[in-house]
Amino acid sequence: MGDILVGTASWTDRTLLDSGWYPQTADTPEKRLAYYARQFPLVEVDATYYSPPAEATARLWAERTPDGFTFNIKAFSLLTGHPTRVSALYKDLRPETDKKNVYPDDLPAQAYEEVWTRFLSALDPLVEAGKLGAVLFQFPPWFTIKRANKQYLLEVAKRCAPLRPAYEFRHASWFDGDNADETLAFLREHKLPYVCVDMPQGHRSSVPPVLAATADLAVVRFHGHSDKWTSKDIHEKFGYHYSKRELADWAPKLRELADDAGQTHVLMNNCYRDYAQTNAKTLAGLLGAD
Repeated sequence: MGDILVGTASWTDRTLLDSGWYPQTADTPEKRLAYYARQFPLVEVDATYYSPPAEATARLWAERTPDGFTFNIKAFSLLTGHPTRVSALYKDLRPETDKKNVYPDDLPAQAYEEVWTRFLSALDPLVEAGKLGAVLFQFPPWFTIKRANKQYLLEVAKRCAPLRPAYEFRHASWFDGDNADETLAFLREHKLPYVCVDMPQGHRSSVPPVLAATADLAVVRFHGHSDKWTSKDIHEKFGYHYSKRELADWAPKLRELADDAGQTHVLMNNCYRDYAQTNAKTLAGLLGAD
C-alpha cells in the first residue's frame, strides 16, 4: 500500500480560530501553522483560488513547516474558468472594464499568459523545499465532458510541468454511464491525477464518489453532506461533521485506493469550526496514517 497523508483544506478559517482547536499559545499565523504541521503532514491551501499567492508568502509557508510537510495548492479561479473578481487580478493586468467578474476571454492573451506564469512562479519556494504536493484544479459545474475540455486538461498538465496538477470535476457528465470508463481511461493514459470526492448528491455540481487512481498520486476530498449545499454561506455549505461510523466505512476503501497509487492525499474540506481537524484526526487513526 502506498503512503496515505491526511490533512484538511484550511488552517486559518475564522470559525476554526474561534473553536478552541488551537492552544492559546498559538496566537500568531506562524505559531498556528507550526502547530497544525505537528498534527498533520498535509494541508490544502484554498485561499489561492480567490487570490493568487505571493512568492514571499509561499516562502514563509515553507520556512514555517518541518521537512516532509506537504502543501497542495488550489489553482487560481481564472485558470479553471470560474468567474474571477477583477480586484483579485494582479494590478497591472486588470482589464479596463465595468464588470465585477471576468473570465479568461476577457483578458488580452498576453495578460492571461502572464497570470499563468506568475501563479506558478510564486510556488517556487515550495518546490525548492520539496513541499509542493499537487496543484488542485477544481473545475466549475459547466465544465462538462467534451473534447475541448479534455484537451484543456492536457494543456494544464503541459503548462504546469514539472509540477503535478490534480483534477476535480463538478459535473456528473464525466461519470454518466459509459463516460466513467472513458474519463478514467483518458486520465490514466496521460497519467493525470484524478480527485475523488465525497459530497452531497442530487445537485447540479454533484459528482458520484468514484474512487480510482489514475496516476502515481490519488487525491480524495471530503466535502461533507450538508443539507444546505446550495447556500451562499460557505459555513452552511460545508458545515457537516462526519460520524466515526461514516469514517470507518471509508477507511477500507481508502486503503484499497492506496494500493493502486504511490501516494494518496486525503483532505477534509468540511471547514467549519474544528470539524475538518477532528474528522481528519479520527480518519488518520482509522487508517494508521502518519
